[in-house]
Amino acid sequence: MPPKILVLPGSNRTGSFNAALAAAVAVELAQQGADVSRISLIDYPLPIVDENLKNESGIPENAMKLGRQIAAHDGVFLCCPEYNSSIPPLLKNMIDWVSLISKDGDKPFKPWAGRYVALGSASNGKFAGIRGLYHVRSVMMNVGTQVISEQCSIGAAASAYDESGNLKDERSQAILSSTCRSLIAHCAMATSMRG
Repeated sequence: MPPKILVLPGSNRTGSFNAALAAAVAVELAQQGADVSRISLIDYPLPIVDENLKNESGIPENAMKLGRQIAAHDGVFLCCPEYNSSIPPLLKNMIDWVSLISKDGDKPFKPWAGRYVALGSASNGKFAGIRGLYHVRSVMMNVGTQVISEQCSIGAAASAYDESGNLKDERSQAILSSTCRSLIAHCAMATSMRG
């Protein structure tokens, strides 16, 4: 069975560089043999994390839906915008809500636990969003995922893609391919150990 990998951009902006990166990632993962799903957080609106809301109403249904999506995959590729050298609030809010899930019905349920995660970023800035990935990596390790060493950051993102959505720069494409290859290998190894 090919590894199942979820690709998730951390931006809902029209023309998002990281949504474009997510599309390129999904194509590369599929070409390398993964079973790929790509979703958008615009389809899962969430309130700001609030312990009072959680205690009164429980985990929001969209957080549960995201948690089930994440748990149904062996790995997740997060395409992360950078806000002020850190994690954008949309992405952090989603990560936090999913991390608060402890059960689904009567069954224990921790969606992030044991997932392999790869990180990518795309930005017009000269640092290519890489400063924010340091913070994303720390948060993802804290919620129980295993973040792979390889990552990719795409600079000059407004002109980085051709008309078909492929990366123009060969070096950037090679780094993206390597990151995808590593994520697939980690997920495949985990799948074989479970099987």
